[in-house]
Amino acid sequence: MLEDRYGNALTTTSPAARDAYVSGMDRLLSADAGIVAAFEQAVPADDAFALAHIGLARTLQVQGRGSEVKAPLERALALDAGVNERERSHIAIFEQILTGRGGAAIPAILEHLRTWPRDAMVLAPITGVFGLIGFSGKAGREAQQLAVLEPFASAYGDDWWFRMVLAFAEIELHEYDRGLRNIETSLRGYGRNAHAAHIRAHLFYELGERDAGLAYLDDWSRDYSSEGQLHCHISWHRALWSLETGRRERAWEIYRTSLKPDAAWGPPLNVLTDCASLLVRAEMAGEAVDPALWNEIADFAARWFANSGIIFADIHSALAFAMAGKQESLQRIIDNPQGPAADILVPIARGFDAFARQDWAATVREIRPLLETHERVGGSRAQRDLLEYTVACALLRGGQRHEALQLISSRRPANGTPQYPLAGLHQA
Repeated sequence: MLEDRYGNALTTTSPAARDAYVSGMDRLLSADAGIVAAFEQAVPADDAFALAHIGLARTLQVQGRGSEVKAPLERALALDAGVNERERSHIAIFEQILTGRGGAAIPAILEHLRTWPRDAMVLAPITGVFGLIGFSGKAGREAQQLAVLEPFASAYGDDWWFRMVLAFAEIELHEYDRGLRNIETSLRGYGRNAHAAHIRAHLFYELGERDAGLAYLDDWSRDYSSEGQLHCHISWHRALWSLETGRRERAWEIYRTSLKPDAAWGPPLNVLTDCASLLVRAEMAGEAVDPALWNEIADFAARWFANSGIIFADIHSALAFAMAGKQESLQRIIDNPQGPAADILVPIARGFDAFARQDWAATVREIRPLLETHERVGGSRAQRDLLEYTVACALLRGGQRHEALQLISSRRPANGTPQYPLAGLHQA
């Protein structure tokens, strides 16, 4: 029987279907270009190969193409009777994930992995800061992420994908030495791995090494396709570091060519969050932001994440609505918050509204109490720093420069190398 790269038996007799499926797996796990095409090549090679259909459905979901998921999911379910036990469990788990029951899928995934620990496609959805644990809305989810992954280390050895996701969990918990060893192992195993390059960039970020991080990503991304799944987000890191190292025109060029909605190719979640975050950070750094850019990303938010129940998306939608003056859209989030972290979405949205109105005291009052538990928002520490910077900026603009410096330097000391990117913070 044919197997995938992790030694899992596949119900197909077609080497071409197997090879295309493995290519799709590796492209998905590394955020490469051509993921959909790879899974689509597996289907005509063996239309009865159920996992090719489920892999395609999962890829479409990850890429924000949810309206296209139904057909390959239904085809996989129709083939359920002819698959092996692992594949049947695999398909059942993805049915939950693909039909909006991701929270319920977590215990099923962990149970599945007791028997088939090297089913990487099943493990993948609970890894990373955008995974099911990452978006669970729970306090302690960063520690949970690492605790879930560590027992699988012996099963995966030095596998480039596993060492990559383990490194990210370690880096988010300040385990920088361990994270560095694992991400370097991953990159040695597969150097053209966009996820690994991205995670290496996060280590540069956490250590405050802006110039080194920018040079690294500029070099790595030179040959990375603009259709690569992480192209938009890697461009965000490059634009942010360009802004923070005084390369302001370059930051705006990256925004225009690789981030804004009519230029970026990437999952809509990345487009929304990266654009809204970059625009407000630029404003905090003293840049004049064209109101048309805020209107553009607010319109995008209204189309894709008006009130999605994914708090990480919804706080960025709230920010875009507030900065663009779209009060009705913002109020809908405040009046009817959705999702497992709805209780903290409301004060964050009110805080962004206050920031847009230049009510600095209200901004601090709404957001500052949430800084200790903002891991519930999801996303990475680098992305959630938006909340720290919003509070520090509001303190600064409210005439409390010393308190602003004290807050940001106590919470994010490495970001002050050589200085914090808040206009006026370092002036005597």
